[in-house]
Amino acid sequence: MIKRTSQLLHTWFVCLDLVLTLVAWVGAYFLRFYGGLVPVQKDVPDVTYCLQLLPVVAVFALVAYRIVGQYDIHRLRRFREEMVAVAKGVALLSLMVMSTNFFRQDPYESRLAMLFFSLLTCGSILFVRRLTWSAVRKLRQRGFNNSHAIIVGTGRVARKTAQALRNANWMGIKNVGFVQDQPSRFSSDLNIVGTITDLPELVTKLQVEHVFIALPLSRFADTRKVFDVLSRNLVEVRTVVDVPALAGLSLTTSNLDGLPVIGLRESPHFGLNIVVKRAMDIVLSLFALFILSPIMFVVALIVRLTSPGPIFYRQERCGLNGKPFWMLKFRTMRTDAEAQSGPVWAAKDDPRRTPLGAFLRRTSIDELPQLINVLRGDMSMVGPRPERPVFIQQFSKTIPNYMARHCVKAGITGWAQVHGWRGNTSLRKRVEYDLYYITHWNPWLDLRILLMTVWKGWVHRNAY
Repeated sequence: MIKRTSQLLHTWFVCLDLVLTLVAWVGAYFLRFYGGLVPVQKDVPDVTYCLQLLPVVAVFALVAYRIVGQYDIHRLRRFREEMVAVAKGVALLSLMVMSTNFFRQDPYESRLAMLFFSLLTCGSILFVRRLTWSAVRKLRQRGFNNSHAIIVGTGRVARKTAQALRNANWMGIKNVGFVQDQPSRFSSDLNIVGTITDLPELVTKLQVEHVFIALPLSRFADTRKVFDVLSRNLVEVRTVVDVPALAGLSLTTSNLDGLPVIGLRESPHFGLNIVVKRAMDIVLSLFALFILSPIMFVVALIVRLTSPGPIFYRQERCGLNGKPFWMLKFRTMRTDAEAQSGPVWAAKDDPRRTPLGAFLRRTSIDELPQLINVLRGDMSMVGPRPERPVFIQQFSKTIPNYMARHCVKAGITGWAQVHGWRGNTSLRKRVEYDLYYITHWNPWLDLRILLMTVWKGWVHRNAY
């Protein structure tokens, strides 16, 4: 069996979860019937009925939490994965308890008490786990509870793996060296401790618990060799997949009838996530329109008075799945701006701008009518910025994975924009940040981006 330094944490979490669950069970009873939050219409059941179910709740808790993988603890696990596991575990536990009470016709039966129990259990477990991991991470950053790792390879992926381990020092995994069969002058700055065949001795000598294989796909035979060489060693082996052409995309793994399948391009925007994101867009766009409508009215009036032509400028852009739509903006240029030149990027001191245009573009006020696009469903509050079809045809041929941006709705603001990649900046970096957003999306990330947009302001130094 592979040695794991997390056994103590595993035991701690099992005991802690069980105690918190039982306390939440009793607490839910008193909160429901004596908390005064909701009027009690029926006779209050005796507390002994609640206490009699404690052994049942304890057994079901251990079973439910184990089934959902709540105790799959390792150094590379993210806290959001634990949040999902805890939520699933508490939901399964609640269903098991309610089903048992129904079949037994137990005298202690209260739907509100069960709701309080689920919320108290989930909240308390996550809160205490957060505190525990914060303490563990601080200890690891100071050198406690660390483990050693070796990286197989000396190329780009190996260097990035070493840098990632240094950046994520809270994991407590310290790289003690690199392994390479044929070192070159390009790897002379690395601490090469041996070759692949030396791995068994190195694992024992350096007390290594983790081996990261960071080799290019062209060296798959060497990857197999590493597994064969370490077949008799009790060490964790992981492969860092080298897919340079997919920069910004995170990999997913699944199982197809026993076959491991790696997803190279998948979006989290499906199922319930679409409903959540759309609901957020409707609520936030309505709120923003209500708050900003006086400003928009004044700007519309000034646009009308300072230059001939319509108040709004409708421009064809591409959004979800590359489908075109008409994006709205306050007009910042003359009505004949592209009559002769056709579609072109705006330039510094562009003579086509109206007297108010430069100010509107620099402050991003010209983008406010896009809240109407969000309300209509053409756009989202947060997402990759939409581009014109003529430019998309150019960029899709020269920038890898540019079209992957269209697997979600375009947004008024985005992960790239709040990090400064907007306007006349690197398109490759913009795409990299957009793809990161797509593969790491969650509602909290959207709210974070919106807060960053407000906090950093709307002033756009690269706007012309």
